[in-house]
Amino acid sequence: MTTIDPDTVDVILATDCGSTTTKAILIRKTDQGYRQTHRGEAPSTVEAPFADVTMGVVNAVTEVSELAGRRLLDKHGKIIQPARGGKGCDLYISTSSAGGGLQMLVAGVVRQMTAESAKRAALGAGAIVMDVIASNDKRRPHAQIQRIRELRPDMILISGGTDGGTTTHVVQIAELIAPAKPQPRFGRDYRMPIIFAGNTNAAPLIQNVFDDSVDLSIVANLRPVLERENLGPARDEIHNLFLEHVMAHAPGYDKLMEWVDAPIMPTPAAVGNILQTIAQEQGINAVGVDIGGATTDVFSVFDGTFNRTVSANLGMSYSISNVCAEATLPKILRWVHFEMDERELRNRVKNKMIRPTTIPQTVEALIFEQAVAREALRLAYGQHKEFATTLKGIQQQRTVGDTFSQELGGQTIVDNMALDLLVGSGGVLSHAPRMHQTAMMLIDAFAPEGVTRLAKDSIFMMPHLGVLAQVHPKAAMEVFQRDCLIYLGTCVAAKGTGKPGRPCFEYAVKGPGIDERGEMTFGELKLLELGPGQTATITADPARGVNLGAGAGRRIVQRVEGGTVGLILDARGRPLQLPEDRDACRRAIEQWTSSLDLYPQLATAVAS
Repeated sequence: MTTIDPDTVDVILATDCGSTTTKAILIRKTDQGYRQTHRGEAPSTVEAPFADVTMGVVNAVTEVSELAGRRLLDKHGKIIQPARGGKGCDLYISTSSAGGGLQMLVAGVVRQMTAESAKRAALGAGAIVMDVIASNDKRRPHAQIQRIRELRPDMILISGGTDGGTTTHVVQIAELIAPAKPQPRFGRDYRMPIIFAGNTNAAPLIQNVFDDSVDLSIVANLRPVLERENLGPARDEIHNLFLEHVMAHAPGYDKLMEWVDAPIMPTPAAVGNILQTIAQEQGINAVGVDIGGATTDVFSVFDGTFNRTVSANLGMSYSISNVCAEATLPKILRWVHFEMDERELRNRVKNKMIRPTTIPQTVEALIFEQAVAREALRLAYGQHKEFATTLKGIQQQRTVGDTFSQELGGQTIVDNMALDLLVGSGGVLSHAPRMHQTAMMLIDAFAPEGVTRLAKDSIFMMPHLGVLAQVHPKAAMEVFQRDCLIYLGTCVAAKGTGKPGRPCFEYAVKGPGIDERGEMTFGELKLLELGPGQTATITADPARGVNLGAGAGRRIVQRVEGGTVGLILDARGRPLQLPEDRDACRRAIEQWTSSLDLYPQLATAVAS
């Protein structure tokens, strides 16, 4: 790794080595600042028969090179650095989730407290958490040991106890892991990395428990006191070990590590990093989602606190049956405004699992897929809210009346009314035929409240920019704002419920090219034209008991920004509830679909 002087960087090459595809982008310094100029991709080559990740990297970079008309590789297939005379690049960086990404086992004394803090640290570092071992997880010791033996994690994180507290229980957790002799996923000849981030008084005892068959690292306690988490040192150590152990033994990564100018980051960690950077730079609360074929990742930053969750059983191809089982078909069909045969739908689901790369060939198939996506996203966001909580185990102030109902901490910090920016990525969101469909999937699934800006990642560039933000924040932010995000528009949504047709809020929208006023009734959706780069001011007076962000019944006056979809006024109420009667529900969905012109092809076919 070299020291980077941002002032000398004119050409940046970045790659993201995924499980199936390696994506490369080229960023150039122009008169308008840094801009993403070209993109290429190729199949990843980390698995047999190639077993060398750099082959996929070279193929993706070759495509970028041809598109840009700029030679980036020398005759030996290595990246040319620095940039000179119209060839090469000044900076090369990469992320990776190939080979299944970073997989970890975490352990703690109490599942809802120190073990949950350990899980938060691992997820924030970009890991998939394979299991959580805790003294109160209701499994017998022999079952826990058997589970540890079965798993093949990349590393293990142990936590437990506050500094200066009892050492007995956290040592017992270590004594479960030591005899199980856990084996790493990659490499037969290296020692399993184990991080201890618990009670500092227990560190010498933990060292005595493990022998030389493991590589033990001791870092600052994740939970030094009950009232505070300190996740940074553990996350940093996870990243270090990811490079030293996991990447060093994964096929071809030793070569890739020699090429890059900054540490390789796990793809989810990079996405989380850019979301945290944008939230910090703009002083906003943000939520991001990446929905894939097998998993759905949700990231959030509220009041500076970052959380990430992985819903490993919610996806659009490999896991689509799990979505249908967990959400149930009737709930999925709520979002479909015409009759569909249930047997045919089950066949569609099975075909998607068998042929995960297929895309919908008819409007009806597209509507069904987007209905599944709504439920997958809704379930993943629900899981995220349950995990992104205030610290559990902290005694809260309470009154006498609360004595019998008090829970010790654990309230979600996810507040839809305080949400400023909602970003979607993943095939079903990024590649929807109309951006109106992407916007409505996000609104229906996440149910934002008040005033929320909507965006999508144009070409899944967030991982590249996340690692770039570590070494060249200016370039990362400029490309993120100008080329990465496509702003869909702004949603103004009312919190509160009322009978359909009753007044919800009155509004007036004024700005260059727009001067509209009217009344929204409960159950109504409306789309106003407000294009990319355009801004307006909305003044809205909610009905009694309705909150638009200033409190129940109180007026809001707020600047709103347009986008490729526009300004969406949502008076369907929150929590968002669809009519239980099937015919009434279908009529409501049909009305909302028509209001946003989601499927013009279907409307044309019906009219003809």
